[in-house]
Amino acid sequence: MNLIFRTEPRKEDILNIREIVESTGFFHNYEVEVAVELIQERLNKGIESGYEFVFAEIDGKTVGYTCFGHIACTKSSYDLYWIVTHNSFRGQGIGKKLLSETYRCIKEREGKNVYAETSSKPQYLPTREFYEKNFFDKEAQIKDFYDENDDKVVYVKRLA
Repeated sequence: MNLIFRTEPRKEDILNIREIVESTGFFHNYEVEVAVELIQERLNKGIESGYEFVFAEIDGKTVGYTCFGHIACTKSSYDLYWIVTHNSFRGQGIGKKLLSETYRCIKEREGKNVYAETSSKPQYLPTREFYEKNFFDKEAQIKDFYDENDDKVVYVKRLA
């Protein structure tokens, strides 16, 4: 597997992101639209959008990505908005490698903390396990945040 990373978004990433997120069968249509809106925002406004990306490619095909950004009013904290691997490429360690490359980019910007949030619903157990397996600490759980019986779970990865 010849995995390479790039950080410069391209116009075709609008379709790439839609395909990657939809391939998982995991996200609602409105969530797919949010993922697409973030890349469109970045393409329209550049770095001023506040959204940064790392794309994973195999043989010229985009197979996964992260979207992250500096948290306003903090010195060195970043949000990890999205990390998604195309369903056809899951289980090959791409997500872990995407995280490592994303950490490298954040460290270049003198970032120290990376925050990720997800739902407490049972369907998101694999997401929570992914964060925990990749050394994120569960920092908080906010009751009924998304809906009744749907808490927000906040994870943090402290970069050394």
